[in-house]
Order: sequence, then structure tokens, then C-alpha cells
Amino acid sequence: MVDNTLVQVGKNLSDAMKILENGQKELDTGTERRRFSRTTIPGPLQGDGQDVSTVLHLVHNLIHEEEEEDEKPSRYRMQNVGEQGHMALLGHSLAAYISVLDKERLRRLTTRILSDTTLWLCRLFRYENGSAYFHEDDRDGLVKVCRLVINTRYEEYASEGYVVLSSKQPVIYLSASCRPGLGQHLCSQLGLPLSSLCTVPCNTVFGSQHQMDVALLDKLIKEDLDAKKLPLLLIANAGTPGAGHTDKLGRLKDLCDQYNMWLHVEGVNLATLALGQIPSAVMAATRSDSMTLTPGLWLGLPAVTAVTLYRHEDPALSLAAGLTSSQPVEKLRALPLWLSLQYLGHNGIVQKIQHTAALSQQLLQKLKSLTSIKTSDVLEMKISVAEAVNMVEDELNSPVVLFKFSQEMSAASSGGSVEGYCAGEKEVLDAFNRWLGEQLAQLVPTSGVDVVELEDEGTCIRFSPLLTAAVLGTQHEDVTELVEKLSELVPVMSSTMCLRQDFREEIHRHPAVLRYVEDMSWPGLGAVQYEPQTEGMDDSSRKQQLDKINSEILKKLQGLDTDISFSTGPEFGIEKECIFVGMVTEDVDVSELVDTIAALGRDIEESGRLLENMTEVVRKGIQEAELQLQKASEEKLIEEGMLRQLPLVGSVLNWFSPFESSIKGRTFNLAAGSLDSTEITYTTKAQGVKPSTEDTPKISSKKQPGQRLFRRSGADSFSETSSVGQAEESSREGNSTVSSTQPPGSESSPPDASYSSEDSQQSTGLEAQEASEESTADNPTVELSSR
Repeated sequence: MVDNTLVQVGKNLSDAMKILENGQKELDTGTERRRFSRTTIPGPLQGDGQDVSTVLHLVHNLIHEEEEEDEKPSRYRMQNVGEQGHMALLGHSLAAYISVLDKERLRRLTTRILSDTTLWLCRLFRYENGSAYFHEDDRDGLVKVCRLVINTRYEEYASEGYVVLSSKQPVIYLSASCRPGLGQHLCSQLGLPLSSLCTVPCNTVFGSQHQMDVALLDKLIKEDLDAKKLPLLLIANAGTPGAGHTDKLGRLKDLCDQYNMWLHVEGVNLATLALGQIPSAVMAATRSDSMTLTPGLWLGLPAVTAVTLYRHEDPALSLAAGLTSSQPVEKLRALPLWLSLQYLGHNGIVQKIQHTAALSQQLLQKLKSLTSIKTSDVLEMKISVAEAVNMVEDELNSPVVLFKFSQEMSAASSGGSVEGYCAGEKEVLDAFNRWLGEQLAQLVPTSGVDVVELEDEGTCIRFSPLLTAAVLGTQHEDVTELVEKLSELVPVMSSTMCLRQDFREEIHRHPAVLRYVEDMSWPGLGAVQYEPQTEGMDDSSRKQQLDKINSEILKKLQGLDTDISFSTGPEFGIEKECIFVGMVTEDVDVSELVDTIAALGRDIEESGRLLENMTEVVRKGIQEAELQLQKASEEKLIEEGMLRQLPLVGSVLNWFSPFESSIKGRTFNLAAGSLDSTEITYTTKAQGVKPSTEDTPKISSKKQPGQRLFRRSGADSFSETSSVGQAEESSREGNSTVSSTQPPGSESSPPDASYSSEDSQQSTGLEAQEASEESTADNPTVELSSR
């Protein structure tokens, strides 16, 4: 007999996933789409309600709203929800349906689901006679285990509470490589003081620097026993969060048995317990008292709980600690995982984990053939001879691959000098590796690589397919593409590293105008600042002038025909008003690049100074012109007499007896800054042009046809489409002019600008208009005429 409700639940889920994943069905009108925008949410609840399709479209629009607003391809990693993912999502829907069944059916069904899932996980990960606790927060299982251990070691804890802890303070030991904040979370949930935590340092002499130091742990336990404390629990790693290294679990288990401590293991490497060949270090995890698994991440199952497997014989204490529950509804947490495990089967689960391990081995083998790329294998570790065989085996089978760009300074070539650079080498390498990781994640998003910060190794790129491959659908082709992109980026990084010191030295050759900005966190050639002449300026004016000129230089550099990137640097950088030069290739002419920046700065600074000087000259010229115009008006009054100034009488008198004034106009030469007579203008009907007194320097470079800017002439790589570039084509016309007013009987063209005094009986005026570039280049004068 088929339950129609179950069939309907599956159908509704399938329809909902099609709408949310494809997003092809659009709303009929734009007004309906806008109704779902974020600006209208939250809002009043509609009275009539909406159908399922409309609500699902609302969810779809909210998910993709930012992508539509930005109009750019999304960089977010979207989870690849396959058929097994649909089964997990179906489990959440079925859990809601099953929860309304009658108590007896609910109890029988939840018991079966919990028992099956526990049995399958224990057999799959080789954890015999274990129990399972399913929890949403992957730290919650460890919290419950700690409560179980406290109830076990303190017999009166159930009745007396925290009073019994005062007799012997419990101590929880955890590795320095554990995930950040784990110990603090335990103390806050258990109500323990932070003094109950003991962080065990990692190895410093032999072994991996991410493994717990067993000898030091033994010493710490003895010291706590002498201080009348109670060693309670040890948290070990089978795959540290950063480097993916596994602690010496066998020795740690023996130490815990010696001091009657509980051993808890967590980490991504626990997934390899399902494989046929298991690394010896991970195999020891099956002896632990408890371990936390995250099958949802490993198998690509969305919204699936984490699982903590543990061994304990007293069910009453497990119930008191919260590891088991008498409420059937809480047991339904295992339903999505129960459905997914049945869908995949044992072979399907093993195949997925094997696929991730194969991806790691593929990348590790390819990286070893790349120069300047260092991997975290056994050859770089300080190990003893007795440990060498085991370490080689464990590292080769680790599903986490760490690599980083490491420029050998002694091998620096291309003329790059490295003196004075080694002091900040580590910080610079961290910046370069951070840039490399971001570029790889952007170029090959399906690879799932990310950037991690490690205490000893610095910044590294991590490839952990167990956490990302099932979600992103990573395949062997993605690993191949990742290596190809890496092969393209490494030569650029190497050449940039080699040329950084040359860039610094070239800037020091221009101490009067350029200043090298030391920024070790910048992944590129370096940063430079143009310093203009600011004598006599206050700090505010100087900063404004500095910002203005460097901004103009940056704009001009960004407009050049070159593949070098120029920017303002990091968003939250300390240095501002600087020009940051990005990655460069080995054929870059650093000397030409620095000379161009200096020439551009001088050109912009001189342009600003010329404009300021021209403004002062024009102001003084206008004042002198006004004085001469006033004097000319007085002379005109004396020559013509008072009668000719009267409006009506003057017109009649001029008609009967025309009068020709001897007063001539004046022309203001902007280039020379002088007032000249307009007699030549009225005689020749054209304005006189004086030769330019100065030529504007142009930044030019001799380039071969097709060669881009800042490339050495002997370089082989030229762009076929690029033309011969100049660093800046901002020639100023030093003899820029403003044209004169028209002589009597002619009309002025719109580009002309004049200062004129007309023979009018109403007013004597002063008028100026700004000239265009072409007109000012030919006529560097401002005419001041008076008839």
C-alpha cells in the first residue's frame, strides 16, 4: 500500500528544487519582480496569502538578488546538489511528516532509523561496539562527551553539581593545532573556568610541527597530578584544521590508558577509515573513546547532521549527559543521513572518498614537477630515522595538500638584486601566496582551493577535496586546469620577486621627486609616491597637493597601452596617496617605468604651476587694462567734448560732423604677460602672433613597431595588436591664447574671448570669454580695445 502523503511530499520537493536550481521560470511582469526586492522586506503580511510557486520564486529572487544588482558573474561557490542531496533534503520533509504519527509508530520508526544509521556508520568507519549521537553543531558532540566523562569521574556530580569539582579541578588537554575557540566553547558550555584548559604545544625537534608533542603532554599530566588536579580528557586531531596532519594517536591512546583519561579524536582524515588501505596513523583512531564525523561535508549532503561515535557501557550516564534522548522526535535528526546512506550504498560512499583521495594524489604529484612550488611533504620535516617510514606513508596518503610559492633568493635571475630584501622575505612571500591563492580560487573555482595562515609555514594554499569536492563537483580535469593556471602564474611571481629590489633602486635614483614606499604586504613590484615641491605650504595644503598629483599620475598610467596593473593599493592599507605597481613579467624595463612615473609627475606639477602663474598674470593684466581703459575714456571725453556724450545731441552731431577718435585699443598677450596696441590688428585685419617662448617636454620612448610600453628592446614577447605607445601625450601649449574682439565692422567667432571698451553712450564695459585650445594656440592674445 502506497502512502499518498509520502508521494506528494516527494513530488513537492522535486518541484521546489527545479524552481530554486534552474530559475528559468520568470514572473509575468516586472512589477511583480520588484515586489520581492529587499527594499520591501520586511513588510505587512498579505491578507489573501500566496501560492507555493510564488513563495518559491520569492526565495529564488532573494538568493540571487545580489547577482542581479551587481550585473557580474557570481564568485560564490554554489553547492552541487545531486540526487543524494535531494534525498537528504527529502529527509527533512519526511521528518516533519513522521513527527505527527501516533506515539507507538513514531517510537518504532525512530528506533529503527537510529539503530540502522548507527550500525552502518560504525561498520563503515571501523568503530566497533559504538553508539552514535547526531547533532547540528559539530562541537556539540564533544560538549556532551565532556559531560559524560565528568559524570563518570565525579560520582557525586549528579547530586552535588559543581561543588564536587572544587576538590579536584578537571583538566582538558587539547593540541595547539586544534581549531580556534574550541576550548573556550567547551568551558562556556560546561561552566568550567579557562584554567581547566591545557594547551599542549606541537613538536619543535622531531616530527611534524603540527603534531602534538607527546613527551611534553606526559610531563604536563604529571605536573597536574602533583597539583591535585584531575586529568579528564584529551582532544587529538586526525587532520588538523590548517595543515591536515594527524597526531600520533597510538601513543596518545596508550598515554590516556595510563592516566585513565578519555581520548576524543576529530578531523577530516577520519574519512579515510572507510577506504581499503588506511594510513597507520589514522587507523589508531578506531581505538579512541569517541570521535566526531562530518559525513555531510565528505559526501556532499546538504543540511546533514554531524555524528559523534562513542563507547560507554552505562546508558544512564549517557542519558544524563544528553548523548541519548527519550524523545522520539529528537531521534529523527538521523533521518536525512539514513536516507542518503541507503541511496549511496557502501560502494558509493567508498567511491566518493576514494575520488577525493585520488584528486589529492594527482595534485601532489603534479606539484612536485613545478619549480618555486614547495609542498608540505616529509622531505621538509625534521624527523628521526625511526619515524621516517611511517611519516612517508602517512603524508603520501593524506587527503590534504598544502603548497606555497617559495622563491629561492640565491636563484634570483633576470638581473634582479636581492640585497636588503631577505629581512622581510617571509612577509613578502606571505603576500605573494595570498595573491596566488585568491587568483587560483577565482580562475578555477571548482577546485575549492583556499588560503590558510600557519604559524611556521606562513601563508599557504590548501587543497582539501574531502571538504569541497563533493560540494563543488571537483573532477580530475579541474586539478589539471589548476596546475596549468599555477604554471602560468609562477613565472610572473618569480620575475616580480626578482625585480622588486631593482624597482627600489631605480626610485632612489630620483630622490628629489620620488619616494619608495615600503609595503611588505603588497603582492607586486612595489609602491612609489611622487613628492611635489611644496615649500611654504601647510600640512593640509601639502597633503591635498600630494593626493591630487599622485591621483593624476595613476589615471594616466592606467590609460597607457601596457599589461602592467596600477592601483591605489590595499583598501585598508596604511600608505595612501601612492601608486602601487602589480605583477610584472621578466622583460619589463624597470628603469623606463620609473622614469615615466617621474616624468609624468613633473609634467603634471608644471602644468599646475603654469596654470597658477597664468591666473596671476591674467589678474594683474585685467587690473592694468581697467586703468588704461579708464584713462582712455577720460581722453575720449576731452577730445570729443561734452556735447557728443549727450544721447540725442551726440547722435545728431556725429551725423552732421563725424569724429574719428585717435585712441586705440590694447591687446593682452597671455604668453608674454604684456599689453600691446591693437593698431596692427585694425590695420592688417588679423591678430599678431608671437613665437612661443617655451616648448612642453614630452615623455617618449623609442619602441619597435608592435612593442608595448615598458618592455626591453631585446624582449621576445610583443603584442601583435598594440601600437607604439608613449608614456604620456599631455603636451601643453605654453603660448595658449585668448583671441581678441572683432575690429570695427567685423563679428567675433565663438571661440574668441576679449576685453573690449565700445564707443557707446550707455556704458563702458569689460568682457572676457575663454578660448578653445585650437584658437588659443594660434592667437595668444587678449585684446583690450577702445574706440
